Amino acid sequence: MSPDPVPPPSLGAIAAIFAAIGLQSFGGGMSAWIRREVVIRRGWMDERSFLAGLTLCQIAPGPNGVNLATLVGTVLRGGPGALAALIGMVGPPAVLVVALGAALAALHNQPWLDPAMAGLGAAAIGMTLANAIGMTRSGVRTPGGIAVTAGTALAIGVFRLPLFVVLLAMVPLSLLLAARQR
Repeated sequence: MSPDPVPPPSLGAIAAIFAAIGLQSFGGGMSAWIRREVVIRRGWMDERSFLAGLTLCQIAPGPNGVNLATLVGTVLRGGPGALAALIGMVGPPAVLVVALGAALAALHNQPWLDPAMAGLGAAAIGMTLANAIGMTRSGVRTPGGIAVTAGTALAIGVFRLPLFVVLLAMVPLSLLLAARQR
């Protein structure tokens, strides 16, 4: 027997979660925060739906985190949910970035600033890697999927091929493997 479905969250709850995510996330770790809050903590979406949405958001133009927030809001509450997620994701962080930009301009000659920024960058890379490992464990289960994942990582990360070129090769291959599996 499947668990009872989670009722859709209020627009305020959607905006609040995405405001918190937008204010706490940095670098490439935003999808990790969204997954943790939307799938793991709140159960608003299941893992499979989230991964499908994340895939679409990563190949769509625009910032992945904003795309993903908009998609999740749409899935949860339609157009109003998309708007609530978008406002939450972009509004408070934009105000904060303007304030931090002013502070950075005032502190640009401080000797501790460069090491602090390097530490923040390392944390963002670690979060992205942890999220990738977590999503790979739950979303990639077949030898073909593992091959596509590894091939994509090698093509982009090691051989530095352009994302568009890699997608042109890997998307049809992935679709073919999925069709053969079914």
